[in-house]
Amino acid sequence: MEIIELRALTIVVERGTFTAAAEAMKTDKAHVSRIVSRLEKKLGAQLLQRSTRQLSLTEVGREFYERAAGIILALEETEASVAQSMGRPTGVLKVTAGTEYGSLVVNQWITAYLKLHGDVRIEAEFTNRVTDIIHEGFDVAIRIGALPDSELSVRKLGEVSYGLYASPEYLKLSGPVRTPEDLAHHDLVMFAPRGRPSWKIVKGRQTAEIESAPRYLVNNNQAALEATLRGLGVALLPRFVAGPNIDAGRLLTVLDGWGKIPAPVHAVFPSSRYMAPKVRAFVDLAIQTF
Repeated sequence: MEIIELRALTIVVERGTFTAAAEAMKTDKAHVSRIVSRLEKKLGAQLLQRSTRQLSLTEVGREFYERAAGIILALEETEASVAQSMGRPTGVLKVTAGTEYGSLVVNQWITAYLKLHGDVRIEAEFTNRVTDIIHEGFDVAIRIGALPDSELSVRKLGEVSYGLYASPEYLKLSGPVRTPEDLAHHDLVMFAPRGRPSWKIVKGRQTAEIESAPRYLVNNNQAALEATLRGLGVALLPRFVAGPNIDAGRLLTVLDGWGKIPAPVHAVFPSSRYMAPKVRAFVDLAIQTF
């Protein structure tokens, strides 16, 4: 057996189709199919059940895939250890993050990273679905909030802070907000992806829960920001969303010091004895930026 055959099989299984595997391997679908068929012929066993809609592993194929994936992982760790000893980031770095945070924050890290490391290319996917970074082949994921227990390696980068904001025009017409209780008499622009719309805000050891019916309820922070800029009310927003508009005077802070409990931001990457230089350099840059 050849390493290319093991790699082809594992990529086909992890990507789900020959077409997706061919894209990952920078080749064509027919070539990948021939490699896998050649491997099956060498083994004298069918590894994949093929249909027009999907691929699935046979029982023998599943056992073989698990062993092949272990071999590939060991090779990658060996390659990473050599690269680490060289200390120079090279190759392709695959990054994933949430849509908003990725577009507004991680994209800036990527731009700075690419300017520093000319031998690295980056493939980024900004999506709000939960990605399986191992099976989908990502080197690092940037995630906000509490993390479930897993065998993945984690490094905390910093925290996302939140505040209450409104446009100068809105406050001029509607009057100041001096206490959390005053929010009951103001129009609210509320981000609420699911469940009952409400805010739980804190300032030190003080807490307040705001359950007034919002003027505008939306499941997207960018839409909430746009509505707030247009004077529709008071919004609770992440600082990374509101920040540029605060600096430009288009938004004012309401109830200074009040906001949601900060959310941790982590870099998550496959557990490995060796962290490749391309991953280490990216994580270090993110920490320095925070």
